[in-house]
Amino acid sequence: MNDLAPLLTPEGRALLDEVRGTDPAQELAVATRLRRAHPAELVSAALGQARLRQRAVAKFGAEDAQRMFFTPHGVEQSTRASVAAYRARRLAELGVTSVADLCCGIGGDAIALARAGIRVLAVDRDPLTAAAARANADALGLAGLIEVREADVTEVDTAGFDAVFVDPARRGGRGRIFDPEAYAPPLSWAVGAARRAPRAAALKVAPGIPHEAVPADAEAEWVSDGGDVKEAVLWFGTAPGAVRATLLPGPRTLLSRGLPDPAVRPPGRYLYEPDGAVVRAHLVAEVAQQLDGGLLDATIAYVTADELRPTPYATAYEITDHLPFNVKKLKALLRERQVGVLTVKKRGSAVEPEELRRKVRPQGPHSATVFLTRVAGAPAMLIGRPAL
Repeated sequence: MNDLAPLLTPEGRALLDEVRGTDPAQELAVATRLRRAHPAELVSAALGQARLRQRAVAKFGAEDAQRMFFTPHGVEQSTRASVAAYRARRLAELGVTSVADLCCGIGGDAIALARAGIRVLAVDRDPLTAAAARANADALGLAGLIEVREADVTEVDTAGFDAVFVDPARRGGRGRIFDPEAYAPPLSWAVGAARRAPRAAALKVAPGIPHEAVPADAEAEWVSDGGDVKEAVLWFGTAPGAVRATLLPGPRTLLSRGLPDPAVRPPGRYLYEPDGAVVRAHLVAEVAQQLDGGLLDATIAYVTADELRPTPYATAYEITDHLPFNVKKLKALLRERQVGVLTVKKRGSAVEPEELRRKVRPQGPHSATVFLTRVAGAPAMLIGRPAL
């Protein structure tokens, strides 16, 4: 995996076709057979690439993943195709025709930008990663729109491009990096590059970025896909100071209106669990107002209301029981109702869902959802079921 070149030869491509979809349990037998006719290193590289392609299907879809080239880090860190496509559409709608994609990785965002008709300079300082990006542009027929350059992004002149997209490395030797100034390159450098862009810029940052770290002249957007928060983006050249949560597929976008925190109130008939992007963007108040609801606790992002109102920004549950936290009482109630499928959700509770399931040992044909949380500061259990 230290060199993609052998896999790009006719022999390497033929091997990749042959090992496509290989069952991991059959890898040894397949490798033994193929090594009779091909170099052992090439066979190992092809099987390794096949494994990466299988992992990449979840992000890129089967059709693209089976044609692309990956590194282990590239699969892990690349943007999901649906999220990259959404961001590319936003840039195209802003009139952007060319983008300097800095820290491009294996080229996921560059691919989405090119498919939106945008010319891309994709830059990464790692030779293998840049080679993968170049191979992917070629494999997907986008080499005419994507120029890949192996270079330090801090030394690249972006003056000839409408926009800049920066995706700094947010992992180090000890795992995730939470300090934006410890990104590679640092967030302050990326902000400077964004401010120099003639038309627009987008900086991909960790979803947990503190709101106080967002520059005053940036728009902050949190994006989720299928209910999972994927990233936060700082936009320049759009709406300074705006805050939004965007849900994919859709997209559906909720904008901040600067509302005060919702009031705390007793549990109503329905509990709403806001989407993670809504929570990260601090837009629970906007959702609560839509639902004519309040909070169960001032520090917990659960909204309670008396009426059922469909909203794309939260999942609704009908609550049947509200009890102080007590494992024995929960176990007795579940046994009485013959609940065998128990979904455990928690916010503001130290209890682990698997530990609770082990203690209550649900049995029976019915299902239920239990929320472990706080109600007006006190540990509580709310039991219910999806309302829609």
